[in-house]
Order: sequence, then structure tokens, then C-alpha cells
Amino acid sequence: MYGVWGRRSFSSRKDPAITTDPTRRREHDPDAGARSFWESAREYMDRRLLFVFLFGVASGYPWVLISSAMTLRLAQADLSRSAIGVFGIVTAAYAINFLWAPFVDRLLIPGLGRLLGPRRDWMLVMQTLLALGTVGLAFADPRMSLTLLSVCALVVAFSSATQDVVIDAYRIEIIPRHEPAKISHAAAMATAGWWTGFGLLGSIPFFLIDREGWDWQRVYLVLAGLWIPLMLAVLLAPRSRQRREKFAEAEARYEAALGQIENPSAWKRMTAWFAVTLVEPLREFLVRVGPKLAWSVLVFVFLFKIGEAFLGRMSVVFYEEIGYTPTQIATYSKLIGGAATVGFSVLASVVNARFGLIRGLLLGGLAMAASNLMYTWIAWTGPVEWLYGVTVIVDSFTSAFSTVAFVAFISYLTSHTFTATQYALLASLGNFGRTTMSGFSGFMVDALGGNWGLFFIITALMVTPSLLLLIYVRRQLRIKQRDWDDDAAADAAETAA
Repeated sequence: MYGVWGRRSFSSRKDPAITTDPTRRREHDPDAGARSFWESAREYMDRRLLFVFLFGVASGYPWVLISSAMTLRLAQADLSRSAIGVFGIVTAAYAINFLWAPFVDRLLIPGLGRLLGPRRDWMLVMQTLLALGTVGLAFADPRMSLTLLSVCALVVAFSSATQDVVIDAYRIEIIPRHEPAKISHAAAMATAGWWTGFGLLGSIPFFLIDREGWDWQRVYLVLAGLWIPLMLAVLLAPRSRQRREKFAEAEARYEAALGQIENPSAWKRMTAWFAVTLVEPLREFLVRVGPKLAWSVLVFVFLFKIGEAFLGRMSVVFYEEIGYTPTQIATYSKLIGGAATVGFSVLASVVNARFGLIRGLLLGGLAMAASNLMYTWIAWTGPVEWLYGVTVIVDSFTSAFSTVAFVAFISYLTSHTFTATQYALLASLGNFGRTTMSGFSGFMVDALGGNWGLFFIITALMVTPSLLLLIYVRRQLRIKQRDWDDDAAADAAETAA
């Protein structure tokens, strides 16, 4: 019988410290929350969460370099709107980073891998490339050489997308599965860090370029210097807990299977290496979780955020049509909404940790759907400014709540060997659902004759199929959780040591 967190459950070899002690069993249960809100909040004293936050800053910061600040720079260089839009294609690297995630899982950077361990070696190299790419952006003038600027931006985008894969894997591996409450806290710190990097650090170039004597070259050199403290954080962070011994075990199985076929040993080793790198992550997930539950999880991940994506794609259009000014939109949706998301991410994790990962996700989904109805209220009453502010605050909390719960959930499902690959695939599946399906949001509004109130009611109901599926997933996880696996025991023993 296969357990949910290992390749095979070991009912005859259970760790008594885990299976007979109700406290320890409660710690391993993904649906068990913290004993109190105070206990949940107190767990933020863990220094590992500080590094998760700092790496979240490093994840959000590159978007400033190639997105918001770059858009203003290109506009001031008198590039056309179409040219500025095409320049944004470099961000496509974030959507396809799962393609090279298996190699990030498998390979260590020569020299650095032994010194820093897995994950931190890749992080340091990617941040070095990001710093060099930022310096390149400083000296590449869009009026003189748009091609050079594009190449430097592509270096930043590729390095940042790769860094995201590494950071997500590090966050998952640094918090063992037998600490489900801290998995929620880590998801919150990553979210808060991302918004800090994108919002707080992102404001720096806008303030500097508005000062007399500053040009974009000087601004980007300052931005390049900000990578130094982030690289220092990589050196000071604790080592990752990637279970790399599983690679050798999987390779031995593949080589044994290939041994039944006439082929040279070198070809056999190479085939086994690529099979473990590219095929084993998916096979391991399907075997560990079970095919039926695995496909249920994948469908849930695809569907969960679609209603929110429909709303997000049409929100600015709605604000403009209903009568809000650009200044009001910038103040409430961008400034206040962004700041509230950072603060609410921490609060959301405390709530989520109190109720448990699965129940927290159910509550987050219901709250996310309910907040959409606030926009229906605006559609029926018109552009009332105070109602807009309240709606943004409520939406920021429910969005943070659902995002933290969702990130924590897929983090909990991810292997600690093929971490980068499995998390990147699950995250990309969620992004694919949002980006593809939400493209029909405008057609829906038109089909409804511009009835915004009804449109937002429908977006609230869109979460229903995913929540019904989550109830089934919850039941199946609880059944599988009766047998504790090798990984859970090893994580507990490693933490105790």
C-alpha cells in the first residue's frame, strides 16, 4: 500500500514516536491547525521564515527592472505603445520555467554545490547574473541600441524565472512536512516578500528619476547595487534539505530495467539519468499520491483561481466604466491594495495555520468568492468612493488568504527530492488555468449585455466546482494519512537531530 508522502507506506515499520503520540500525529496532519492563534503567531519567531521573506523580496524585485521601471524608461525614450508592449514578451520566461526546472533539481553548480549545498548554489549564480544584467540595463540606451537592452532584459528575465524555481524549492525543503502550520507561514512570508520587492523596492526608481541630476543609467546602477544584500542573505541562510539520495535509488531502478535490453553501459547510464531527471518527478507524484487523487489535485489546481482571474482581468475596465478616476484607481487598487496584501498575507497565514491547510483552503476559497460580491454592490450603487476603499481592503484580505492557503497546499503535496520540478508544474498549471480561461472574461461581459453585477455573481460561483473537488481531496488525504511514510519519519528525525 502506498502512503501519501512516501513511495511505500511502512505499517510494519512505523515510527512509534509519530504513530502512538497524539501530539506528534497532530503535527503531521495537514488538516490539523495550531492549538491557538497565539501559538500560530508565535511561530513567526523561526529564523527560517526571515530568509523565506528575503528570498521573496529577491523574487519580486526583478519585475521592477524589466516591467514597471522599464515601461516608464521606454515611454520617456519616446518608444511607441506597441513597441513597449512587444518588449514585455521577455516575461514569458516565467511561464515556461518548468521546462528547465528538472535540471535545476538534478544538477549542482560545480564548486558552489559542495560549499553551499543545493538551492543556495543556484540562487547565488542567478543573483550574480541578475546583478550583471541590471548593470547591462544601465548602460544600454533604448534610443541607441534597443537590441542590447532587449538582450540584457532577457538575461534578467531568464535568471529571475530560474531563481523563482530555486526559491520555491528552497522554501518547501527548509520547512519539513511535519510542521504544516509553518508551511502556511512560509507561504505568507514568500507572498509578503514578493510584494515588498515589487512594491517597496519598486518605488525607488520612480522617486530617483524624479530628482534633478538623475538619469536612468544612475538609477539602474543603484538598482544593481541592491542585489548585494540579497546575495549576502543567500550566504547566511541555512542549508536546504533536498533528499538527493533518492536520485541514486531511482537511477538504480531504471538501470536495472534497462539491463534487460542489449545496450552499451554508457548509453544505459545516460538514459537512466535523463529518465530520472525528466520522467521520475511525474511518476513519483502519481505513485506517492495515487493516480485518482493526483488527477483530482491537478484539476483542482487548474480550477481554483479562475473566478478571481476573470474578475482581475476585467477590474480596471469595470472601474473606468463605472466612473472611477485614474487617480482613484491608482490610490486604492494599486497603493492601498498592494500594501494591504503584504500585511494581510501574514494575518492570513495565522488564520490558515489555526484551521489547518485543507480547511484553511476551503475557507479561503469561500472568502475569495464572497468578496467578488462586493463588486456587485459597486455595480448596483455606482462609484461611491468609500465603498471602493472597503471593497479593496476586503478583496486584499481574501486574495491574500486564498493565495497563502493555495501556495501552502501545493507546497505540502510536493516531493522534497523533485521539489523544483513538481512545484513548478503545479504552479504553472494554476497559472495556465487563470491566463487561458480568463481570456474569455470580456466575451462574458459582452454576452451579459454589460451587466457587471451579474458578471461578478457568476465569478463568485466559479469557485464552486473546485471547492467540491477539494472536499473529496480532503477525504482522500485523511484516508492516506493513516499510514506514515519514510519521508515524514526522516524529516522528524532530521529536525530532532
